[in-house]
Amino acid sequence: MKVFPSFAAKPALLPVLALVGGSLSLTLGASFAKGLFPVVGAAGTTSFRTAFAAILLLALWRPWRLPLSRRDAGAIAAYGAVLGLMNLLFYMALRTIPLGVAIAIEFVGPLAVAVAASRRRADYLWIGFAVVGLLLLLPLDATGPRLDPVGVAYALGAAVCWALYIVFGQRAGSVHGGQATSLGMTVAALVVFPFGLAQAGTALFDPSLLLAGLGVAVLSSALPYSLEMFALTRLPKQAYGVLLSMEPAVGAVVALVLLGEALSPLQWGAIACIMTASIGTARDVTPAPRDA
Repeated sequence: MKVFPSFAAKPALLPVLALVGGSLSLTLGASFAKGLFPVVGAAGTTSFRTAFAAILLLALWRPWRLPLSRRDAGAIAAYGAVLGLMNLLFYMALRTIPLGVAIAIEFVGPLAVAVAASRRRADYLWIGFAVVGLLLLLPLDATGPRLDPVGVAYALGAAVCWALYIVFGQRAGSVHGGQATSLGMTVAALVVFPFGLAQAGTALFDPSLLLAGLGVAVLSSALPYSLEMFALTRLPKQAYGVLLSMEPAVGAVVALVLLGEALSPLQWGAIACIMTASIGTARDVTPAPRDA
């Protein structure tokens, strides 16, 4: 692979920058998506994201050219359904809780899968960090900074879906990657679209909003996924996992700058605990990408 001369002495710099850029793109896309909520709602915005991402992926991979067994089709359908629900629940959470907090809670899903797949004693320590982080974020103490319970529940639902996405994605692993990704995103769009149509109605077909929806799809799906794949094939899995674990903090900073979502010291501490747990498990297990 050719690189620019200035990077020749540091071949790992490009994939690191790509992964950081992917996290920035994902969080920028989520911040941009929140601007569409007053117009088409969280469900309508999710419909934009999944529909345009599916169109782009179908055009890129043309999955109809490859054979597909009934068993593999079922695996892809399950994978796509949880992918759609994960995106929908995450955007529903963003209506009432800060972006950085929502990302941190959602990270508990792949963290649980990673710990369940490991047999190291040290993982109990990372479980402890994750539990402490969640307890600090959950709206249990009426005297401290409270998060909306419904928003937290949506974020926890997104975490469960992310865990299931990893499990179902592994089951669909025998299918060509491009075929599984494009068909899975198509299923996700079909699952989400009825919710978006019920909430936004004909606003989903407004040409000006369609352009904004395309921007959300590119920033939140197409660009970060491409950058993550570039980094994943060029970085050690431990380094990839540790860098990806920075995403809750990146989301919190981006949301502070663009949306004015200031977090309390307790909430920053909770995010730090969950990130510590994610970094700990990332030493031997690589987190799966959030979506396609």
